[in-house]
Amino acid sequence: MPAIDVLFPLGIAQYLIGGLIIGFAVSFLFATTGLIGGMSTFFTSTWSFVSKWSYFNRETFVSSRNWRLVYAVGLIIGAAIWMLTAGNPFQTSVSWWQLLLGGFIAGFGARLSNGCTSGHGICGIASLQVPSLLAVLIFLSSAMVSANIVKLLGGV
Repeated sequence: MPAIDVLFPLGIAQYLIGGLIIGFAVSFLFATTGLIGGMSTFFTSTWSFVSKWSYFNRETFVSSRNWRLVYAVGLIIGAAIWMLTAGNPFQTSVSWWQLLLGGFIAGFGARLSNGCTSGHGICGIASLQVPSLLAVLIFLSSAMVSANIVKLLGGV
């Protein structure tokens, strides 16, 4: 299994545990409230707190902003707990501008596809939504192509 060691030099346990926790959390959210636990709408619904622009104040954003805020805070707390228990897991040689650009591109893509990897990949595929399957295939294909381009250009 040397390929696994190359792809996951720190092991796969944390990914397995994280995946199980995320799967349980979104299942629990859906089973108890009927809400889909994607994160891409968080940005838009949060702007409805401060913006008077009609786009941000649509009923779907205003009515979901409170639970989405709590959901996002829970993600931050979970990441903080993991960081405190795992030591210093955030080590990267990627520059700040590349991280910022990547975040912008990912955020733009999430809004363009009307959902993010968590909404489409976890919730959408689990509920057998064909648009979600297509979105995830596009997400993964784009990520693989981008990673290989960066690698060829001498990036990380």
